[in-house]
Amino acid sequence: MTAGTLISGQSRGDGLDLAAAGSWTAEHAGTLEPQVDAVTRTNSQVRRVAIDVARIDRLDTFGAWLLERAMRTWTSQGCETRLIGLRDDYRGLFEKVHAGTHKLTPEPPKQNSIIATLESVGRNMAGAGGDFVMLAQMIGALMVAAKRVALRPWTFRLTSMINHLERVCWHAVPIILLITVLIGAILAQQGIFHFRKFGADIYVIDMVGVLVLREVGVLIVCIMVAGRSGSSYTAELGAMKMREEVDALRTMGFDPVEVLILPRIVALVIAVPVLTFLGSMAALYGGGVVAWAYGGIEPPVFLSRLQEAITVETFEVGILKAPFMALVIGVVACVEGLQVQGSAESLGEQTTNSVVKSIFLVIVLDGMFAMFFASIGM
Repeated sequence: MTAGTLISGQSRGDGLDLAAAGSWTAEHAGTLEPQVDAVTRTNSQVRRVAIDVARIDRLDTFGAWLLERAMRTWTSQGCETRLIGLRDDYRGLFEKVHAGTHKLTPEPPKQNSIIATLESVGRNMAGAGGDFVMLAQMIGALMVAAKRVALRPWTFRLTSMINHLERVCWHAVPIILLITVLIGAILAQQGIFHFRKFGADIYVIDMVGVLVLREVGVLIVCIMVAGRSGSSYTAELGAMKMREEVDALRTMGFDPVEVLILPRIVALVIAVPVLTFLGSMAALYGGGVVAWAYGGIEPPVFLSRLQEAITVETFEVGILKAPFMALVIGVVACVEGLQVQGSAESLGEQTTNSVVKSIFLVIVLDGMFAMFFASIGM
């Protein structure tokens, strides 16, 4: 197949007629490209250009791009360009090449750094406000679903709730026990190390008991649950959203909140207090072992002093926080799961957001509870 040519016709006033012929393919690039460059350079002052492509035998993307590049060069100089005799089987290729050669959108002008910072803060605040609105809507939807289930208890997905309870609670026990034992041991070791300077080793038991039962136990458990179960909820609901299973439930007349979310939330509200109790006991055990091995405090002494240092109210403060924190974790996880769009990137982003927001809100809620219990003398 002969190489393609671009034959320059005679100029008519400020117009130029060109004729393309032969094979315009990538294998003839060395011949074609110099021709196109020469024609565009020597005819840069024309105002109308017509290219007859009826005699082109073969055309690929490279050839179409060369013609498009020449036309775009003349167009950028204010010249009117058009193709003549384009075969129908090449028209789709030209349209694709033309669509891919549009100029990129110019970058926006750089803003003042102070204005850009204030704009970013404003957008983040607006986003936070939107998140709280979605959380409030989800809580309202859960209340409506719970009322509907209370009026018709046989519609509650008990099997689903038990399945989620097993995964959230029973399967989480080993890692919760391991982490909380280590936390209790670390608290006791650091306390003994510093209190020993003042001859107050025994007060380590008070510190470990109060911290574990009031704050650290429930906080560590909820952070672990947010990272383990909250992310799982978000990923599961997000995958269902991507596969349009949530929309299918609505089409069949089911409420996704009642079918998918309510059993998960109930399982989490039951599981977190149980895990908090087990985690607190494990942390006290770890603290007692370290106090015995590192501080020389015998177990009977540890238990006796612990009984004096803590009260039932100390235990109640930690346990009362657990259901509310579980509710926050579950609601955030489900809201983020339902925000997933149709891509894997969106799923990963929303799962990350779920864990980060859950941990943040858990810590904020813990601080609010601390102020509340302090105000009522607990």
